[in-house]
Amino acid sequence: MNNNVLKRKFRLTIGTKIFFGFLSLILLAVIVVAVIFWKGSVIDNSTKFSSENARPSKEAVNEFILMVTRSKMLITNWVYLQTNTDDKAELKQIKDFDYPALKERIGKLMPNWSDSQRVRMDTVFLKFESMMATADENVMSKLVTFENYEDPLTKLLGEDAIESQIIPQSADLIKRLNQIAATQTSITEKADQEIIKSTSELYYYTLVLGGVIVVLGFAISFLIVRSITSPISYIKDVVVKLGRGELVEDKGRKFSNDEIGEMAVAMENLVTGLKGTTTFAENIGNGKYDSEFQPLSEHDVLGNALLNMRQNLARVAEEDKTRNWATEGMAKFGEILRSNTNDVQKLSDEIISNLVKYLKANQGALYIIDDTTEAEEPTMSMTACYAWDKKKYLNQKIHRGEGLAGQCWQEMDVIYLTDVPQNYIRITSGLGDANPNCILIVPLKVNDQIFGVVELASFNTLKEFEIDFVQKIAESIASTISSVKINARTQRLLEESQQMTEQMRAQEEEMRQNMEELQATQEEMQRGQSETESTMRALNESLAVVEFDTEGHILKANQVFLDLMGYSLSEIQGEHHRLFVTKDDRNSDAYRQFWKDLSSGRSVKGDFRRITKRGQIVWIRGSYSPVRNKAGELVKIMKFAHDITSLKNG
Repeated sequence: MNNNVLKRKFRLTIGTKIFFGFLSLILLAVIVVAVIFWKGSVIDNSTKFSSENARPSKEAVNEFILMVTRSKMLITNWVYLQTNTDDKAELKQIKDFDYPALKERIGKLMPNWSDSQRVRMDTVFLKFESMMATADENVMSKLVTFENYEDPLTKLLGEDAIESQIIPQSADLIKRLNQIAATQTSITEKADQEIIKSTSELYYYTLVLGGVIVVLGFAISFLIVRSITSPISYIKDVVVKLGRGELVEDKGRKFSNDEIGEMAVAMENLVTGLKGTTTFAENIGNGKYDSEFQPLSEHDVLGNALLNMRQNLARVAEEDKTRNWATEGMAKFGEILRSNTNDVQKLSDEIISNLVKYLKANQGALYIIDDTTEAEEPTMSMTACYAWDKKKYLNQKIHRGEGLAGQCWQEMDVIYLTDVPQNYIRITSGLGDANPNCILIVPLKVNDQIFGVVELASFNTLKEFEIDFVQKIAESIASTISSVKINARTQRLLEESQQMTEQMRAQEEEMRQNMEELQATQEEMQRGQSETESTMRALNESLAVVEFDTEGHILKANQVFLDLMGYSLSEIQGEHHRLFVTKDDRNSDAYRQFWKDLSSGRSVKGDFRRITKRGQIVWIRGSYSPVRNKAGELVKIMKFAHDITSLKNG
């Protein structure tokens, strides 16, 4: 609100000046009455404080001192005067009723005390309760019956409690209460002095304000008369010029804040407003839609019309800018998609880097659904990531429904978050550890088939037209990725077909050569078959054979091995190979490496020391051979060995 508006709001007309003159005198009279009531209230408050808090507090503290002294005496009498039941009853009365009532009364007075006084009194309460607890524990609960008094030890303990605890504690309590009582006495005296002081000030203020009323009455009368006669001639000149159509602009003259001043200020505002309206219209014509302009009032028809025109022109300009931005973006990304139809990785890099830059975002990632079989769980891999103007390659796979990207994949719908928490790294979105202000995740789908998602993060909130633009681009990206995948699959199938053709040709030639060699060796095999059969019979009769699973547990064993080790098959079936190894060999690095080699599919041969069921050492020479299935997976381990103990011992 400018100065002219303020002057109009607080305008002083001539009638108002007269009114305020008399009002000032009335206000002074009211002030006199207010001062009287104020000082009277101070006196009343001081009197009330003295009677309701200060004096009762002082009396309560003194009563507490008497209670401490009385309690000490009664506790002493309890010990030394066995038959004094009145004192015992009085002590119980103090403990159970009088002290709680006094504590409650002092507690109601304490909120008006100082902090130090309250702390002191709380300490006194704790110490008095401690003293009474000591008395209850060592005197009141111990010295009850005649037998208790006749027991020297019990009475001695009671006397000792009085001398070592009750008397010192009561002395300390009385000392502390005397300090509190002294402070309360000082407060009471101060309240009395405040009452006397306020009464004297009341007389003084009444005399002074009465004199001020008389002097101010004469001054107001003089000023009102002067303000009425002086501006009359000036008002006549202004009215005559306005009648001839002249714009009065006398900025060097100071006007009073009354009817004359209001007319002059209104004319100045009109001239200034017309100049501002002209400048604003020129700025609109030059396309400066952000120019500041304030209408003369809410009824300024011209000014409000110009504001509406500026708003409409600015909206049209913004819509044109948005359409041009989207059109240029579609053309730019259309060229990128057309230029990279053979390489998915390069296409992904170009898309995400240009998309982040074009939207002026901070980081982004592109995920493409992996080609998997029906038996495999579908996954989505990050093929490109662009963050903080630096390219990052991240080997990341996401399952359907996992994190924000997986959720977008599952729901096949846009996810837009503006209320992103500061600990965004805890959200499984795959973008690293930045804390953006908004997250946009758009599915790459065409014809209800999804090929991946694009994820963008920005410290600036994305506008609605930017989100629409990303959705349109996503559809084009999905279509291009579909074409690239189809082309890549076709090329891969063609190459595989060519490789299979070459392999079949090579296999035919190899089969022909093998048939010739087979025919040549068949006769040799027939000659050696008889020799081999006789040799195998001899080996089977002396060869120890054991079958283990991949972890070393025994599955089967022949009778030669069982006889050698002294076990039956039921005793060792399911047991680990370490059953036949000494304790030292079992804990050695060589034994751990032995099974590490076997579990990785490597054969092991050599001479091995083993221990029988009876604890005897035998030596065997043989080999451990891993056995694989048709898929190449390790399924078991076969051991073939024979006894060489006699050779080792000889």
